[in-house]
Amino acid sequence: MAMKLVKKTADYSIFQRGDERYAVKDAAKKPVNGEEKVAILLAEGLITVAAPAPKPVEEEAPAEEAVEEAGGEEAAE
Repeated sequence: MAMKLVKKTADYSIFQRGDERYAVKDAAKKPVNGEEKVAILLAEGLITVAAPAPKPVEEEAPAEEAVEEAGGEEAAE
Protein backbone atom coordinates (compact mmCIF):
# COMPACT_ATOMS: atom_id res chain seq x y z
CA MET A 1 0.00 0.00 0.00
CA ALA A 2 1.20 3.47 -0.78
CA MET A 3 1.61 6.14 1.84
CA LYS A 4 -0.57 9.21 1.59
CA LEU A 5 1.07 12.63 2.05
CA VAL A 6 -0.60 14.43 4.98
CA LYS A 7 1.58 17.53 5.29
CA LYS A 8 4.80 18.79 3.75
CA THR A 9 6.98 21.57 5.16
CA ALA A 10 10.50 22.74 4.37
CA ASP A 11 11.87 20.63 7.25
CA TYR A 12 9.85 17.40 7.00
CA SER A 13 7.04 15.47 5.30
CA ILE A 14 4.35 13.53 7.16
CA PHE A 15 2.78 10.48 5.54
CA GLN A 16 -0.10 8.26 6.66
CA ARG A 17 0.61 4.59 6.14
CA GLY A 18 -1.89 1.93 5.10
CA ASP A 19 -2.27 0.81 8.72
CA GLU A 20 -3.34 4.35 9.77
CA ARG A 21 -0.03 5.12 11.52
CA TYR A 22 2.25 7.99 10.56
CA ALA A 23 5.70 8.14 8.99
CA VAL A 24 7.86 11.27 9.09
CA LYS A 25 10.76 11.97 6.73
CA ASP A 26 13.17 14.88 6.98
CA ALA A 27 14.21 17.17 4.11
CA ALA A 28 16.87 14.64 3.07
CA LYS A 29 14.14 11.95 2.76
CA LYS A 30 15.53 10.06 5.78
CA PRO A 31 13.07 8.64 8.34
CA VAL A 32 12.54 10.53 11.59
CA ASN A 33 11.91 8.34 14.65
CA GLY A 34 11.71 8.45 18.43
CA GLU A 35 11.04 11.56 20.47
CA GLU A 36 11.62 13.86 17.49
CA LYS A 37 8.85 12.12 15.52
CA VAL A 38 6.48 12.28 18.49
CA ALA A 39 7.20 16.01 18.93
CA ILE A 40 6.45 16.70 15.25
CA LEU A 41 3.20 14.71 15.27
CA LEU A 42 2.09 16.39 18.52
CA ALA A 43 2.83 19.85 17.12
CA GLU A 44 0.72 19.06 14.05
CA GLY A 45 -2.13 17.74 16.21
CA LEU A 46 -2.12 14.31 14.59
CA ILE A 47 -1.60 12.32 17.78
CA THR A 48 -2.20 12.67 21.50
CA VAL A 49 0.03 11.25 24.19
CA ALA A 50 -1.45 9.86 27.39
CA ALA A 51 0.46 10.01 30.64
CA PRO A 52 1.61 6.59 31.89
CA ALA A 53 -0.61 5.01 34.52
CA PRO A 54 0.70 5.45 38.06
CA LYS A 55 2.19 2.34 39.62
CA PRO A 56 0.27 1.00 42.63
CA VAL A 57 1.90 1.75 45.95
CA GLU A 58 2.81 -1.41 47.82
CA GLU A 59 1.93 -1.45 51.49
CA GLU A 60 4.39 -2.87 54.00
CA ALA A 61 3.96 -6.58 54.42
CA PRO A 62 2.35 -7.52 57.74
CA ALA A 63 4.62 -10.59 57.79
CA GLU A 64 7.44 -8.47 59.22
CA GLU A 65 5.25 -7.50 62.18
CA ALA A 66 4.26 -11.14 62.74
CA VAL A 67 7.92 -12.17 62.90
CA GLU A 68 8.67 -9.50 65.50
CA GLU A 69 5.65 -10.53 67.61
CA ALA A 70 6.65 -14.22 67.42
CA GLY A 71 10.14 -13.34 68.60
CA GLY A 72 8.70 -11.51 71.59
CA GLU A 73 6.64 -14.51 72.62
CA GLU A 74 9.65 -16.84 72.55
CA ALA A 75 11.60 -14.50 74.78
CA ALA A 76 8.71 -14.41 77.29
CA GLU A 77 8.61 -18.23 77.59
